[in-house]
Amino acid sequence: MPPLPGFTDNPLKTRADVVLASKALIRPLSQFTSPGCAYVRLPVTSGTLYDGRAARLEGFSRPLWVAGSLLASGDCEEELLSRLITGLSNGTDPGHVEYWGDIEDNDQRMVETEPIAFTLLSSPRYLLWDRLEDRTRSNIARWFIQLNGKQMPRVNWLWFRVFTNLVLLKLCKVDDPSVRKQMDMDLEELDTFYLRDGWSSDGLWRSPENDDDEWMLFQQTGRVHSIKPDRCVDYYSGSFAIQFSQLLYVRLAGDIDPLRTSRYQKQANEFGSQIWRYFDEQGRQTSSAPIPFGRSMIYRFCCGAFFASLAVAGGSDMATPLRRPGDVKGFLLRHLRWWARNSSDIFHSDGTLNLGWLYPNMYLTEDYNSPQSVYWALKSFVAIMLPSDEPFWADDEQSYPQLDPSQIVALLYAPRQVLCNPPQGHHFLLSSAQFTSLYWKGAAAKYGKFAYSSAFGFSVPTGQAKLQQLAPDNMLALSRDGMQTWAVKWKCREPTFGVCKVHSAASHMAEELPTMQVVWYPWEDRGASVMTTLIPPSRRWPDWHIRVHRIRVEKDGLGTLFTAEGGFAINREPKNSGRWLQTIDANPSDDVGYKHDLQGYRSDADSAVVFSNARASGITGLVLESPSTAHVRQTASVLKPEANTSIMTPRSLLPLVQHEVTGLKRGDEFVLCTRVFAAVDDAVQPRKPNWHRWKSWQDRPSTGTSLGDSGDFIELL
Repeated sequence: MPPLPGFTDNPLKTRADVVLASKALIRPLSQFTSPGCAYVRLPVTSGTLYDGRAARLEGFSRPLWVAGSLLASGDCEEELLSRLITGLSNGTDPGHVEYWGDIEDNDQRMVETEPIAFTLLSSPRYLLWDRLEDRTRSNIARWFIQLNGKQMPRVNWLWFRVFTNLVLLKLCKVDDPSVRKQMDMDLEELDTFYLRDGWSSDGLWRSPENDDDEWMLFQQTGRVHSIKPDRCVDYYSGSFAIQFSQLLYVRLAGDIDPLRTSRYQKQANEFGSQIWRYFDEQGRQTSSAPIPFGRSMIYRFCCGAFFASLAVAGGSDMATPLRRPGDVKGFLLRHLRWWARNSSDIFHSDGTLNLGWLYPNMYLTEDYNSPQSVYWALKSFVAIMLPSDEPFWADDEQSYPQLDPSQIVALLYAPRQVLCNPPQGHHFLLSSAQFTSLYWKGAAAKYGKFAYSSAFGFSVPTGQAKLQQLAPDNMLALSRDGMQTWAVKWKCREPTFGVCKVHSAASHMAEELPTMQVVWYPWEDRGASVMTTLIPPSRRWPDWHIRVHRIRVEKDGLGTLFTAEGGFAINREPKNSGRWLQTIDANPSDDVGYKHDLQGYRSDADSAVVFSNARASGITGLVLESPSTAHVRQTASVLKPEANTSIMTPRSLLPLVQHEVTGLKRGDEFVLCTRVFAAVDDAVQPRKPNWHRWKSWQDRPSTGTSLGDSGDFIELL
């Protein structure tokens, strides 16, 4: 696919660069604007759970994150402003053929009010509001007020109604008590989503009592998934919605709600001290990839919108590493640069964004994704509303934080995750206990995997008929029906946190690492339970993390159990090779390793590894305990998942370890220890040949006792 001039070739170092990029992204949309300017429809046929008019409204509203920001700074061309005014006039006019339609309960139109409200509130009155006809201003007020009293999902959507009511109060002068009451009610409910450390969930947090109630209802009725609250703290909690909207509210409502906006600024301070860990450092710190996790990954560079909204809110006294405007600027610009450098497959030939992550991928999408939905990504450009002399733009861009060894691994309690941020190498997170109760496509893959990586991404299923369709990277899949169907971690209990010690002969003191432990049930009838413990990388074994699964048979009749667990999915077709990776027939010698870059894959009875480009992914399995009456057979292989399962590459390979356990009876337990290997290009130094990674692959961590030649081991406490 062709590059997008102004974005793909953009250095993205100054405000002028970012303005140029923002205009390049919205310019292709003009050719698909309706005659009345109220709709944009890309020439791609794809359905959604909402009607076509709402989908076309997305095409009008979502580019307003750029258009509104350009208006606020005075950089909006008259032609764009004219189309905006015409679209607002016709879209809110019930008598016009391009009327957006009345707003009903749980209506997608509610979502699209936020960028419209943002544009109206942030633009100078004389540029936009005062240029609107009286009839248009009345129609906007009539259209916005429809949200009040309507049913809507009790999640981030409540923010959309807050901003429409802010328009009614500040611009439309509709100072009705019912408007203020609705706004106060919504803000109070949004505040109940707060967890800790600046984090909010996307909706009310699910309690352990909810878990117990759901199990009781299943036993009484046989119905599954009857309790709806989730445990979700993904990008919706930060860049996509909650934190982003709170920071816009700080800017737009600080004069009428100083106490709440002061609290939101404090929460942003705490949140910022952690969310930066979801971004890596690449190419001598010139770019930064996010760790993809959760739903709506088609929003792409919206992952960095928190930093843009933080700049707009103008917070001060931020915590390290976002203490100075230049720190925030560095995270935003590195993120945008990463997308510019990795944009070869994210655009259609007409210059519009496609649906996917690094390439078009409909398996990744949700049924609320229209072709126009992707422009939610433009939230990351709201910082251009600040003039060039603001400290955010005037200060020098600061580099990625340099951590000492004790800071590389961090347990974040609110999202139930351990973030791993080495100074060079593989940035990823270990996730223990998040899930969504809603039936989003691939929900277990988007929230329930044990690990998510900025370098390897994650895989989504194309079906359930076989492991190649399930593509269980960083998942433990179980089957009790002869591998006809597979179950993976979806819902689970709340986790517990602990520590483990890493003993090394080279060090007099043991290294302590945080651990997470969670109990989950592969099947709703709880015929088996799994207690998984996640152990992050150590200084002794920096390219490895460990997963220990204690599997217990809870009911009679299970008999034989099959398991399959994957490492990180990796590119099957090395760059510019045009050929598949081949099997590595023998252990590479020192000579071969130093003279040639190792490419290919290899497996034996208990391990499998793949070397592709400048990355490596491997997995090894151990059976730590098993019943004396049961028989456990372990195998390892390199799986070839179906095309388009990995969100990073259309063709992938997946190192896999499998077990077949026979002779099981109620009360039996067995323990599997999975050691997962992943290594990537050094982020700062010149690339090393894969021979170095082969040596790291052979140096495997030992658990519980000094099993290795070195005598080093990991002690579980």
